[in-house]
Amino acid sequence: MTSHTEQSNEQKLESVYSSVSDAYKGTGADIYAMCREMRQNSPVWEGDFIGKFGVPTNAGMKMQTRKTVAVFKYQDVMNVLKDATNYTNGFIAEGLGAVFDGLIILAMDGQQHRNVRAMLQPAFMPETVNKWKPALDRIMREEFIAPLVAAKKADLADFGLNFPIRAIYAVMGFPEDKETYRQYATWGLAILGANIIDPTKIDEARRQAGIALKGLYDSIKGVVRQRRAEGATGDDLISRLIRAEYEGRKLDDHEVTTFVRSLLPAATETTTRTFSAVMTMLLTKPELMARLMADRSLLNKIIDETVRFEPVSTFKVREAANDMEIGGVKIEKGSFVQCMVASANRDETVFENPDVFDVDRRQKPSFGFGFGAHMCIGQFVAKVEIVCAVNAVLDLLPNLRVDPTQAPPVIEGAMLRGAKNIHVIWD
Repeated sequence: MTSHTEQSNEQKLESVYSSVSDAYKGTGADIYAMCREMRQNSPVWEGDFIGKFGVPTNAGMKMQTRKTVAVFKYQDVMNVLKDATNYTNGFIAEGLGAVFDGLIILAMDGQQHRNVRAMLQPAFMPETVNKWKPALDRIMREEFIAPLVAAKKADLADFGLNFPIRAIYAVMGFPEDKETYRQYATWGLAILGANIIDPTKIDEARRQAGIALKGLYDSIKGVVRQRRAEGATGDDLISRLIRAEYEGRKLDDHEVTTFVRSLLPAATETTTRTFSAVMTMLLTKPELMARLMADRSLLNKIIDETVRFEPVSTFKVREAANDMEIGGVKIEKGSFVQCMVASANRDETVFENPDVFDVDRRQKPSFGFGFGAHMCIGQFVAKVEIVCAVNAVLDLLPNLRVDPTQAPPVIEGAMLRGAKNIHVIWD
């Protein structure tokens, strides 16, 4: 039987996750259809295209006061994302980044970003991540899926919400106590919830984010101090940061704590939603499920095609650091550029039959994990987690299929796309 505290923390985690999803769901308009029309008629558009969907961006309210341009073609999106000199992220530091004392990699540019990226990158490379795979596989099977087997039915969205949290917090070096990581995760999601555009909810969202930020900081700092006292010899991220050098010196406890805190809010979000999209594709395409059951080596291709076809992040925003021009449209210094990932990933001049999910297509770079200098640093961790999770589900839940008494899973959201529920049964 679960304790009252455990139930309360689990409910709080689900509630905060649901609130974030609702904030980014948008108007319900078909983002792919609207992007297709823009690619054909206005591939470089002067105006706030994202504003049509009513979802927040990292630019916050500044998007409403500055000139904004949206780009829809694959090559234009690639050119902006890979040009970190002329299209920068520093504006994020004025908002979300400020609460992290500026130590948020997403908001860094230039040499500072390169230094921090070089410091963090080794902990997220395949050779390091693969060392964690046996432990991640055990976590998925023993802690999450095995207890479900006897029930013969479940909502896999619950598993999808919890396993990335459990996995990434283990990778980072946190205690393996279920209540601890759920509380940390709830705080992390609450920080994301502060990025809101409804003027009637901004103050309360920011108040809650402030509480979350302090709670997460205090808790992480305690772990950092303990890990330093123990010698910080492990492969976990906290130990690696304690041993690392930044700008020619060692990081102090405050810096390690702040770096870790800045990574946590989005560390599980993308994995949770990508897992939900992968399972939706498998469960709603029986022929794809049959192929994967016969050949598990297809799983990485299925993940890559899902990230192209249904990216969690449908857009990226950059700020023009200089006067620029794209497709004959002048972009003044200080303007925002909305890079429509949902459009670029389905550009018909690059991808044949782009609106078809095709695991056999020749792989080309897509932008679901970003591109260029700010490409998602944790993408290898996310992919390993999803591989372990899907294999565990398929191995332990035989003849997995959509629950006929429930609605099938549907991927939705103008931003942070994913399936809210994945009701399944098995033999």
